Amino acid sequence: MTLVIMAAGMGSRYGGLKQIDPVTPHGEFIVDFSIYDAKRAGIDKVVFIIKRENYDIFRETVGSRIEGSVEVKYVFQDMDALPAGRSVPEGRVKPWGTGHAILCCKDVVKENFIVVNADDFYGADAYARLADFLKDVRAGGDKAHFAMVGYVLENTITENGSVARGVCEIENGLLTQVTECTKIQENDGVVQYLEDGKWYDLDRRSTVSMNFWGFTPEIFDMLEKDFDKFLDDVDTGKADKLKGEFFLPFVVARAIKENKCDARVLETNAKWYGVTYHDDKPVLEAFIKDSVAKGDYPDGLWK
Repeated sequence: MTLVIMAAGMGSRYGGLKQIDPVTPHGEFIVDFSIYDAKRAGIDKVVFIIKRENYDIFRETVGSRIEGSVEVKYVFQDMDALPAGRSVPEGRVKPWGTGHAILCCKDVVKENFIVVNADDFYGADAYARLADFLKDVRAGGDKAHFAMVGYVLENTITENGSVARGVCEIENGLLTQVTECTKIQENDGVVQYLEDGKWYDLDRRSTVSMNFWGFTPEIFDMLEKDFDKFLDDVDTGKADKLKGEFFLPFVVARAIKENKCDARVLETNAKWYGVTYHDDKPVLEAFIKDSVAKGDYPDGLWK
């Protein structure tokens, strides 16, 4: 079983390359905790999706210290990694998005796999739940069976600004729809989101997606077909040729609608941490320090 880590993005609001910003006295990064939690849940291979120019720094830091514990692969999300006959629009510098990032892994991932963001702390419980699902699911049959970990909204917000979250609709444990809400924050004890200049209340116990997915390799054929359609839209002007992005959740949503897959929602009460804003980092560091004191993690993950 494989852990695929999307690490090609830069943190525009936070500033700098968040994925390699230490959060412990030992110089460990958020991604170290993801790998540690995934490893004890049963993964034995890690695939980093990175920018080609960041290879050396990833290899010298995270990669070098985990290579003795798990198999490590690197995949480059290059702008020109496109289907035959396609070319990058003139003037485009923005990456193609999360769907394209996962598609870049097709040649190195042949088994069931977990997808995470490199700069998100998901918690051990979430990895255990998703790994247990993937151990049993098999490709083939009438439709594919995927899964996502669903978080409680109030466990994912920050005191330091607004966030964007995908609010999930669930029926019989399966995902039916995700509604993207931007600018979510807590105002006077009420969780709200801003739309068209007006604040709307949200149930703080809502289930939200944090881009934490479990797939069989069947996802790659879906990605290929939908990416081709997306590039058609770019060519015809239906999608922004300079900034339009091909998002992984949209591919899953389309497949669900067309009855090509289902997505089991594995709900967790784990606290999610990220470093969306600079002031989020001390909160995460304090949580990790407390977790080490409780014995949830060793004092030095790779000793």
